[in-house]
Amino acid sequence: MQFSPKRIIAEPVARQLLYVLFSVVLFCSVSACGKIEEDPVLTEGVIYCSEGSPDSFNPQLVTSGTTIDATSKQLYNRLLDFNTENFDKVPALAKSWHVTKDGKFITFYLRTDVAFHSTDYFTPTRTLTADDVIFSYQRILDKNNPFYQSAKGQFPFFQSVDFSKMVNKIEKINDYTVRFHLNYPQSSFLANLAAPFSVILSKEYADSLIANNLPLSRLDSQPIGTGPFKFKSYQIGSLIRYLRHEDYWRQKVNIEQLLFNITPRNTGRLTKLLTHECDVISYPIALQEISSRADLELEQVTSFNVAFMAFNTQKPPFDNPLVRQAVAHAINKRAIINAVYFEQADVADSLLPKASWAYDGDIAGIEYSVSMAKTLLTDAGLGDGFSLDLWAMPVQRAYNPDALKMAKLIQADLAQVGIDVNIISFEWSTFLKKLDKGEHQSVLIGWQADHPDPDNFFSPLLSCAAVETGSNRAFWCNPQFDELLKESLLTNDLNKRKALYTKAQRMLMQDIPLLPIAHARRSQARLAHIDGDILTPIGGISFENIDKKAQD
Repeated sequence: MQFSPKRIIAEPVARQLLYVLFSVVLFCSVSACGKIEEDPVLTEGVIYCSEGSPDSFNPQLVTSGTTIDATSKQLYNRLLDFNTENFDKVPALAKSWHVTKDGKFITFYLRTDVAFHSTDYFTPTRTLTADDVIFSYQRILDKNNPFYQSAKGQFPFFQSVDFSKMVNKIEKINDYTVRFHLNYPQSSFLANLAAPFSVILSKEYADSLIANNLPLSRLDSQPIGTGPFKFKSYQIGSLIRYLRHEDYWRQKVNIEQLLFNITPRNTGRLTKLLTHECDVISYPIALQEISSRADLELEQVTSFNVAFMAFNTQKPPFDNPLVRQAVAHAINKRAIINAVYFEQADVADSLLPKASWAYDGDIAGIEYSVSMAKTLLTDAGLGDGFSLDLWAMPVQRAYNPDALKMAKLIQADLAQVGIDVNIISFEWSTFLKKLDKGEHQSVLIGWQADHPDPDNFFSPLLSCAAVETGSNRAFWCNPQFDELLKESLLTNDLNKRKALYTKAQRMLMQDIPLLPIAHARRSQARLAHIDGDILTPIGGISFENIDKKAQD
């Protein structure tokens, strides 16, 4: 994929901050602070400064973008992948596949040369086979499977798309052929198998945990995959060290080590980039200055994502659609785009970005109108105002670079209509756990698409099944909406699907379980001698094709 770095007008505060940081860099160059040059990873690998810690080392168990970035494309592979240019499905662990005319039987023909990781804690004796594919999905489908139980039955992505209802059984034809039997055809099934959560695990490793009476949770905390890197060590909240998978099936991996340096503060990541302590950083600030430096490169990619404010519809007053509509009218999204995204995002009129084939441009967005907001609040019996809790993420995400700043802007907007906003945040993992339990009243969160099919914006975020897993942050369940999603997934006719998704979008505009705010472009910064594509429009980041060139 070709990226076109864009020059961006940075905010004055970020400009002043950068000048301060340049002074820090100069001081460190003289005093050799930290002596980071003694770490061999600086010459033998790549250091990525990430914004947070992963919740797991198995993306089957979570939906957080931080976990996906750290694990999915570094440690694992899937049966299928997406072409990053046109989003077509392409072979991965499956070299080919066949779908019957009725769409209910899908056969995958596996590669015969795929090696699993060999680590300090596990040495495989065979390559990938059909048994591994079947195990990877049976632990999600079979409640009696001990690895279903070790994960406490929590597989949020798969539960949100009703995977267990869709799949009747998975059949082993031979060692390298697997057939999925579906209860009904589903137009996004293959896309779901190419999503970053659909990783293939080692059954042999799982069996060894049982045989040696070891904690079964190690399957997800001490991972074994087939991806370009293998797990070496993890210091909680500090760093993750991966080593090159020497027997990687695709091609030789160029870098020997990959280090995730966990640095939650954006100023901290910028400082480490300027001192060359990090080769690549996530969610950079001071974009104009970065793009002007010869030793740095700024990249952006238009992502399939959305930032939104979700209303917990099971808690008053957001159990009343009139209140949700009032709040939606009171929020100035254009001001948010200016102040939070610095014009590096589009105002979201729908959950779907305009690049989606199902986006309906005829649906008008929510008008910013203080007067309409006040009228609706009066109609709801809350003309005198009320207080609400608004949760704001403590980390940067591709869809929202500064949730706290966004919350403060919303706080000011809602004050104009008599609503007193109390802004709340927690440490990231705690934040997510509390969200899953529905403890919030409203929250600023978002979604990075796992695949380009429109269903990926609807089912994981707003289906009734997603209420059970907690990924439906609005805790909104509408059987009519679910029926539209189900009907769309039963056909491959794009015109029919688009018509159904248009109905779904109109239903959301009327009921407003959540308010779409922005579709953002994702940025990252790197040292100029780091070659290769890392960012992708969907499915997280990948260091598989990265090389660290020698510096002059």
